[in-house]
Amino acid sequence: MNFTTNTLFFKRVAVLISLIIVSLILWNTYIFFQKFKQEERIKIEILAAAQKELATNTDLNASVDLPLKVIENSNNIPMILVDAKGAIIEIQNLDSIKALDKDYVEKQLQIMKSQNKPIEVSFKGKNKQFVYYKDSELLDKLTYYPIALILILMLFLSVIYLFYNSNKIAETNKLWTGMAKETAHQIGTPLSSLLGWIAILKMENVDDKYVEEIEKDVSRLNTIANRFSKIGSTPELKKENIVTITKTAFDYLESRSSKQISFKFSASEAIINTNLNTELFGWVIENLIKNAIDAMSGKGSLQVNLESRQKKVKITVSDTGKGMSKKLFKQIFKPGFTTKKRGWGLGLSLSKRIVEDYHKGKIFVQKSEIGKGTTFEILLDKV
Repeated sequence: MNFTTNTLFFKRVAVLISLIIVSLILWNTYIFFQKFKQEERIKIEILAAAQKELATNTDLNASVDLPLKVIENSNNIPMILVDAKGAIIEIQNLDSIKALDKDYVEKQLQIMKSQNKPIEVSFKGKNKQFVYYKDSELLDKLTYYPIALILILMLFLSVIYLFYNSNKIAETNKLWTGMAKETAHQIGTPLSSLLGWIAILKMENVDDKYVEEIEKDVSRLNTIANRFSKIGSTPELKKENIVTITKTAFDYLESRSSKQISFKFSASEAIINTNLNTELFGWVIENLIKNAIDAMSGKGSLQVNLESRQKKVKITVSDTGKGMSKKLFKQIFKPGFTTKKRGWGLGLSLSKRIVEDYHKGKIFVQKSEIGKGTTFEILLDKV
């Protein structure tokens, strides 16, 4: 059973166990709540009987200690006694100051009517009175217990999700890092051989023009190998002129792209210094330009612009391609996401990692409109 299968299995088991535990707790809470509510009603009925006993007792020598004791101990449940016509006769266990306000008392009476059925008090079927009562403070607090429990469950499930998700991301990153380093290693072997063949070609007096072009491509392969070897490790940043680095990547792709694409490069200043890893940042610019070319299907206008601000340098890459909807602005930077029929969906994901994780900058879609084109923006700190 692999890591992904294990993760999915444990997630399901954890969720199932959590749901069972919470269901049992909620059920027990409900049973306890109903039992407690019933006991409160019995308590009120006993209190009503005690009051009735006191009101109807005509024997001066009879003991009234028990009814009085019952009444004294019933001081935690708010009650209102009304006559048969609904007129309030007596108020118990409500705030004594607020109880002076008739509107407050009437409001409490309505709450009592909505919560519990009244208890009838009468003597031989005459002089009927009704006791309305409100749930005790403890019972009120118990009503919020299931909500608190559900929130705790949600928090618990969120922690489980984040834990397994972070493990999955770490495993994925480890896989891509291993693949990148292995790719760099594999490219290195034929590169060494090609350098040897170039030396032989020079000795054979082959046309220098051909040798120079081969050297350019070999240098390009060496740059690609170095880029892949740096994935997964913290690259070294040096103070560099970002205008020169961006222009180099721009020129390389312009010379190898369709002549039906109009390339335009502009910079507000000739020198704008930032802390850069030249190989990785050049990779970002190339990725953005390649995406722009693909979006235009080899025909359109592409513009790269650098603008120096007070503390930042702003780089924009604009095209006149097919554009995208706003809901894709963030999705396109996720690993594996692609709108192309062919592709791994890693270019923009790697670009985001290089800009934001390695260079502490920002990369995002500045604007895009279906059928009109897209503009990517990069922000880096100046030095």
